[in-house]
Order: sequence, then C-alpha cells, then structure tokens
Amino acid sequence: MDRLGSRCPLPGYPRSSVLICLLILTASLLTYPLIRTLSLQLHSAVTGSFVSGTYSIVFVNCPNEQIARDIARAVLGKKLAASVNILPEASSLYFWNGEIEEATEILLLMKTKTSKVHMLSSYVRLVHPFEIPEIFSLPMDQGDVHYLKWLKEGMEED
Repeated sequence: MDRLGSRCPLPGYPRSSVLICLLILTASLLTYPLIRTLSLQLHSAVTGSFVSGTYSIVFVNCPNEQIARDIARAVLGKKLAASVNILPEASSLYFWNGEIEEATEILLLMKTKTSKVHMLSSYVRLVHPFEIPEIFSLPMDQGDVHYLKWLKEGMEED
C-alpha cells in the first residue's frame, strides 16, 4: 500500500517537477530586468553604441536665476550631472493649498546618467528652497554617440 501511494500522488498535490518548473519560471521573471540591463550594458561597451534610457534629462524649476545657478554649480561640482541648461524666466500657474498660484520661475535641464537620477533628486531636494520642488526626469531615447560619450566622461569620478 505504501508503495502504491509513492508512485501515484494523491489528487491536489502537485508533483515536484511542477514545483521546480514554477520556481525556475519565477526566478527568471524576477531576474529578467537585471539580466537585460547587464546584457545591454555589455553590448554597448563592446560595440560602442548607445543604449536607450542610459541617460536622462532632469527638469527642476527654481524661484530665481541665482538659486538656479547655485543649484547647477553644486550639482556639477558633485558630478551628479554633466551639463545643466538654465532657461530664461517662464510663467508658472499651479495649485498650492487649494488656490491657483502664479509665479515666475527658472527651469534647469540637467543631463545625467539614469542611474544617478535618484541621487540627483535627493540632493536637489536638500538644497532647494521650495517645500516641494518640481523635480522629474525623462529618459533619453536617442542621441549623438559623441555627445553621450562626453556626458559619460563629464560624470566620471576623479
């Protein structure tokens, strides 16, 4: 009787091979983003080509030009970005504490590695005078290979 039970599992109990397949499938799905990123970086290094999403543009609004310049210089000094554009005054309208507010702001466009966006955002929040600064990023989809190489070199640690 014991022998029969070991050869024919009871209904409702999956076989160990099914469990192993499920485990392998789960592990594959969980590690796919990491494996994909590493393989794209390896391909980029070997071929010298650009991988979409490696670099990002971070947008930050500032209340005036002096604060914008101070933040830009600090970010560049910490090698959190390779380049910062300071765009001229723009009128902003937004909700704040249930009211429509209007202000003149200066926009920073910071070019950085996507892997540095979190550190860059955290640093800007520390030094920015706004309670909730406007900080968001967009990945670069395409770009000149020479420019992107220059960006990379501009953020390398000494």
